[in-house]
Amino acid sequence: MASIQKRKDVWQVRIRVKGYPTLSKSFNNQRSAKVWATEKENELLRGVYQDDSSAKAITLGQLIERYLREVTPMMKGAHEDGYRLRALQRMAISKHSLFSLTPAVVARHRDHRLKSVAAGTVIRELAYISSAINHARREWGINLSNPVQMVRKPPSPEGRNRLLNPQELERLLQELSPTGKRNHLTKPVVLLALETAMRRGELLSLRWEHIDFDRRTAHLFETKNGVSRTVPLSTEAVQIWACPRFCVNGLMAGNCLHLQRKRNDRKQRTHRPPVGGLQKT
Repeated sequence: MASIQKRKDVWQVRIRVKGYPTLSKSFNNQRSAKVWATEKENELLRGVYQDDSSAKAITLGQLIERYLREVTPMMKGAHEDGYRLRALQRMAISKHSLFSLTPAVVARHRDHRLKSVAAGTVIRELAYISSAINHARREWGINLSNPVQMVRKPPSPEGRNRLLNPQELERLLQELSPTGKRNHLTKPVVLLALETAMRRGELLSLRWEHIDFDRRTAHLFETKNGVSRTVPLSTEAVQIWACPRFCVNGLMAGNCLHLQRKRNDRKQRTHRPPVGGLQKT
């Protein structure tokens, strides 16, 4: 049961209930000590007590760091997810403790980000926060509610359906020509996306043993929905892959992200759709 003792200038509460760890806390006055002792003792006796000390001691940024270390490496999109989670770590919301991460805090983050980035980006950020918190609750014994689940999500953006016209395609390919320090892989990847309708991740996960030049097919093991499939190759696609073999060798995902950033830089300069949108061209 609860005991309250005065030690120097503070009142120290200690609560012992069978089946639970001992609780202790210090207060500046006896009244506050009694209120807290009564509240926690009742919670313990009713079996509804939840230890929130870990949620108070850990920030969202620290939670993301552990998530990056223990969970992200086992995920399919580990490198790209890691890149985005690191960016989330640098934001103001990551300085909040998990205990102070209320729905109001999450809503402010959402509204602030919507002023500078697209709704799809904000939706992904909220999903990352929610996934990390849910994992902490299930696997790491951290008692807290998930504030993201109580916050309204931005409307999902409509899918792209506009096609490049011949003039736009010509300008895009001119921008991607491998000159100076430009990545020499970017243009072949774009051309292959046009010819095969493969996604960026599918293209960059291909290895030479996945390509059958005799049958003119490429077999994809890493697809968005997890189901492998075989893609027929056009004459133009075969010709692109006939260049030196460094063009397709199971590229590291770091190079994939490098291509993504290069591509976004050129998209901003030329106002062209991203490579992902070339599937529909």
